[in-house]
Amino acid sequence: MPITLNENLPAYRILSDEGVMVMSPGRAAMQDIRPLRIGLLNLMPKKIQTENQFARLIGATPLQIDFQLIRMSDHESRNTAADHMESFYRPFREVEASGEKFDGLVITGAPIEHLPFEAVTYWDELTRVFDWTQSHVHSTFGVCWGGMAMAWYFHGLEKHLLDHKAFGCFRHRNLAPASPYLRGFSDDVLVPVSRWTEVRQPDLDARPDLTTLLASDEVGPCLVEDQGHRALYIFNHLEYDRDTLKDEYDRDVAAGKPINVPRNYYPGDDPAQPPANRWRSHAHLLYGNWINEIYQTTWYDMAKIGTA
Repeated sequence: MPITLNENLPAYRILSDEGVMVMSPGRAAMQDIRPLRIGLLNLMPKKIQTENQFARLIGATPLQIDFQLIRMSDHESRNTAADHMESFYRPFREVEASGEKFDGLVITGAPIEHLPFEAVTYWDELTRVFDWTQSHVHSTFGVCWGGMAMAWYFHGLEKHLLDHKAFGCFRHRNLAPASPYLRGFSDDVLVPVSRWTEVRQPDLDARPDLTTLLASDEVGPCLVEDQGHRALYIFNHLEYDRDTLKDEYDRDVAAGKPINVPRNYYPGDDPAQPPANRWRSHAHLLYGNWINEIYQTTWYDMAKIGTA
C-alpha cells in the first residue's frame, strides 16, 4: 500500500521516480481503508531533504500511510522557501487546537546541540508537544537531538558535549534481538553518526524505564526504548541518504571549519572516492518494524488513542 502525500510536495515526484508507491489525498479518500496517520515534526533546516528521507522509509511498508508535516508555530525556517512551508506544513498550535490524534509521530533532530535544552527558542512549545504526545499520539520516535530532548524532558537524561564530533559510520551491537523493533536485524549494524553530544550508558542504566536496544563501543547508545511513554529514541541517523555525511563534510570544509573526514564512510577513508550506502536495509527494517508495531497495537477508533 502507498503513502499518501500532497501531489505538489517534492517528495511525491522524487519517491514516485524511485518506485515508492505514493497516492494523492483525493485517490486515498476513495479507498475504504483506515490509513495510519503519521506526523513528522520537522526541526531540521533542510526541510525538503528531511521530508524525503523519512517519507521514503515510512512509505515502504504494505500499509497505507497518511503523512502529515508539522512545524513549530513561531519558528521561521531560513533554509526552506516560505511558500513551501505555507503550502505543506501546519503549525503545531493549529494541530493542538484541532484535537486530532496520530498513530505515530517522528520528531527530528536539530543543529542546536551546543545549547542547553531550555535555551532553545522554541523549547516551551516543544515541551507542549512532548506532553501532547501522551494523550494524542500512540507512538513517538525521537531522532538525534529530538530523542535527546525527549529523554531529558521525561527522564532528566543529560546530554554531554564531546571534544570532537562523532562523525562517520560506526558498528553497533544488537542488544535486544527479541525486540519487535529489531526484527530481522543482524547482530552487528552499521549506522551513520553525526553529532557533537552524547548520552552515556551508565546514565541510561540508572533509569530502569529506559532500555538500550542498539549501542556502539565507540560512540555509545544508539536506539533506546521508553515503554512508559510509548516512545523510541535514536541518537544517530539511519534515515540518512548516501551523500548526507558527504554534504556535511564538504560544507564544513568549504566554510573553513575544523572537521575530520567521516570515519568508515568513504572507501579507504578517501574523500575523493564516492561513498556507498551500507545501512539502507537496516533503516527500512527499523522504520518498517516501528510502523508494523503501531499497526498491531493502535486503536482502530482514533479517538481512543492516549486513553490507555
